This record gives sequence, structure tokens and C-alpha cells, in this order.
Amino acid sequence: MSETLPVLVVGAGPVGLTAAAELARRGVPVRLVDRAAEPSPLTKALMVWPRTLEVFRLLGGSGHLDTYGLPVQAFRYYSESREVCALAFDAETKPSVVTQPDVEALLRKALADAGGVIEWETAVTAVRHDGTGVEAAIAAPDGTETVERFSYLIGADGASSLVRKQIGLEFHGATYPNVFILADVSLDGDLQRDAVHYYCSSKGIMVLIPLYNGRFRVFTAGPPGMRPEELTEQVLQDYVDLRGPGGLRTHDVSWKTTFSIHARHTERLRVGRVFLAGDSAHVHSPAGGQGLNTGVTDAHNLAWKLALVHQGKADPVLLDTYEVERRSVAAAVVRQAEVQTKAWMLKKKWQIRSRDVAAGLAEKLGLFDRYYSPWLAGLTNHYPENPAVTGPVAKRAGTKRDRLLSGYLAPEPLRAVLPIDRYTLVVHGSTNTADQLAARHPDLVTVREISEAGVVDDAEGTPVTIGWRPRRPMAALVRPDGYVAAVDKTPDLPALRAHLAALHG
Repeated sequence: MSETLPVLVVGAGPVGLTAAAELARRGVPVRLVDRAAEPSPLTKALMVWPRTLEVFRLLGGSGHLDTYGLPVQAFRYYSESREVCALAFDAETKPSVVTQPDVEALLRKALADAGGVIEWETAVTAVRHDGTGVEAAIAAPDGTETVERFSYLIGADGASSLVRKQIGLEFHGATYPNVFILADVSLDGDLQRDAVHYYCSSKGIMVLIPLYNGRFRVFTAGPPGMRPEELTEQVLQDYVDLRGPGGLRTHDVSWKTTFSIHARHTERLRVGRVFLAGDSAHVHSPAGGQGLNTGVTDAHNLAWKLALVHQGKADPVLLDTYEVERRSVAAAVVRQAEVQTKAWMLKKKWQIRSRDVAAGLAEKLGLFDRYYSPWLAGLTNHYPENPAVTGPVAKRAGTKRDRLLSGYLAPEPLRAVLPIDRYTLVVHGSTNTADQLAARHPDLVTVREISEAGVVDDAEGTPVTIGWRPRRPMAALVRPDGYVAAVDKTPDLPALRAHLAALHG
């Protein structure tokens, strides 16, 4: 049964904007509110990885990314100013530096194009939910408060989330003892301008990240208790001299701050009809630059599921899979960030030596290219078996990420031609059974046939080569988000029949 009430999204940062835009373009009525008076001008998060770039491009942001993004060619790691390894990216794994205001501008346009609006200076002050909907107390800009009812609520209101507190979830974890420093500066000196530079030394960690306008983001650790007003331009220059490669001069500081790093998470991402996404559910060290990306892909995962259920095309059991899938991804991100943060801050000589040798060896053996870069890029995140993924599910895709494997992304050229509002049944061999399945689920499934040459027609009938050639008859059910839900190589497709029957309720 379809829903009639709108979905309420709380928080108009990258996560809330993604959720609202994805829902709106699928025809779901949505309200997006934020207590702030306007978008924040602060650059904040800025590393955007290929999977997230793909989400943004599918929302119509290609031109914006080309204008405001700076492709990063490599991560370069130094120990006591000596380079120990370099992580070079290829066309598939290359990230781009896009500051958070530019990301949000892209998403605001996508939301507007889908007919959505943002209600600024509008705060949710209380939340109650039951089996049929959510009641939210909403304070308007003039201070008047009303209680309104919604079908579902998405809390994308950040680490201090009121929504999380209202549904009784705790934020477990800890805070690193160090205070960290961020500053956006002009930087004079001999430094590769399309690479991120990691300087580890006995004097502390420093990361220099290029920005598209020729400036750099400086990230380093400060003393415990350091306050923002103590971070003068001279203090910042002293840190760059102490921990950087030498010969660099900072000037024209446009933004600087100090902050603490938290590693915290909720036990659940959903309570009834209320969902949490992004920082409201999990925060971690910025090591690896995964924060914004994890939140945006949280929202992307949730939106298509919520749309199908809201429109009565899928059983509500589909919504249970959001927590299962995104918790597994968030847990991996938190582990990676913690390991990298601790590696940065090693003090003992034998530990530093072991770290440097291991990093250099990993580069020589190609382990970065084979495993770490694709993972950072978001291309090898896999979902465990659940109602939205039918096994067997491979534990690691490795270099096989161009195959159709349950729980993994389908090849990128195929993802680019998928419909956003339904599953695609990709078939090689006879399509009779697949056509029967599509006829049984006309509002949920579209059939596409792959030729021997690995060619599939898009929605307009234009042939597209997907870079993968099937060796034998098979069928794969690909979700609207590009992940493979199930693969079946038997003529009657029993696994796909069962999967769709459960999905359709």
C-alpha cells in the first residue's frame, strides 16, 4: 500500500540534501528543514571519492564537478621528510577535492530541479513515532510551532543530532586527546599541486591538501586544550615549518579553526519509521577522507528503498536492509580511519620503522592499487547477505570488481544506464523466464539483455558496452543503486523468483 504523507528530512547539509533530492526525483513528497538561516560558507569536508562523484553526476552535477573539483593524482607519504611511498590513482579510483559549499550548491540545484525546496530557520524540536507515521514539532522562522505528521523521518542533523536524542539512541565511543588544526591558506614553495601530502615525523603529523583555486588545506595536531583564537597566522606558519618539508610559506589565511576528533557511533540506524544517516549515526577521524562520502552514500542507499516502499512497490522489509548494509560500511570506515590515525601518531622508533617499511613494501607489491585504492574509491564496499542481497556473497571482490557478484557494484557502464526507480534484470541467454518475472512485477523490474560482446541497450535502445562478457547463460538482478541483488545461472531462475517474491511481499 502506498503512503500519502511526505517524508521529513532534518538537516540541509550534504547528507540531508542527497536524501531529499533522491526522494524528490523519484516522485516522493519530501520536506527538508534546517535550523540554520543559510548554508554554511565553511569549506569543512572536501575529499570526494569516485562512488560519491558517481552519485553526484547521476544527480546532474557533472558540469559543476568539472568546474569546482580538483582531481587528485596521488597521495604521497613522508617520514621525517623522506618519501616512503606514493599511492597513485588511475581513472577509476581518482578522487576529487570539492569543498563542502560547492558540494552543497550542486545538491541544492539537484533538489530544486526535482521540485524540492529548503525551509531555512526551521527547527524540529520534538519527535514521536508509531507504527503508521511520525509526528514532529516544527518551529517556524517566526517562532510559531506546529505538530505535523509524516510517513517517515530522516535525521541528517549532524553529530549533535536532536533526532538521535529524541528516539533514545546513545552515541557510543570516545574523543581523541589531541586538538587538531584546520586552515585554508595560500602556500608558496615547491610542492606538487595535484597530490595530497602526508608528513609524519617525531614532531607530529601534517597533511597538505590542494584546493581547486590553487590554495591548500593544512591539517595538523595542536596541543591539548588549544583554543581557536590561539591559532594565529604565525603559529600556523611555525607548525608548517616544524612538520612540513621546509621552504613553504603560508599567507592569505581564509579560514582556520581547532577541533577535536571523535570516534562515535549509534547501535542502530533505525527506530521504527525514523532513520539516521551520516554524522548523526557515526563520526570518525578524517583519515582517508571518507566522512562526507559515507554520509552521502548512506542517504543514497536509503532513498531508493524508501521511495519503493512509500509508493507501495516493495514490502517494508526492504527498509530493514538499510541498517544492515550501512552499518557494515560505517564499521569498515571507522576501523580504517582509526588504524591510519594511530599510524600517523606513532612515537617509538621501531614502530615508525616498521610502518615505513610496510608502506614501501605495499607499494612495491601493488597492494595499494589492488585493494586499498578501490576500497577508498568506494568501489569494493560489499553488502552482507540480507533481504536485499541474496547469496552466495563473495567476501572480497579484489580485481574481479567488473563481474556481477551479489553484494557488489555492477560494472560502471551498466550502472550508468540503470533506471533509478526499479530493479534491472540483466540477462544473457534466453529471456523467456526473465520476461515472465518482469510481467509478474511490472512496477518493479525491467529486463535488459547482454550480448556475447558484452553490449546492453539503455532505456532509449542505444547499445552500451559494459566491459564484461558473460561466459555462460545467467541472469543478475541489479538494484536501482547499482548493487547486484542476486545472481542465478539456472534456467528457471529460482533464486531470483524467491528474491522478488520476498521483496514484493
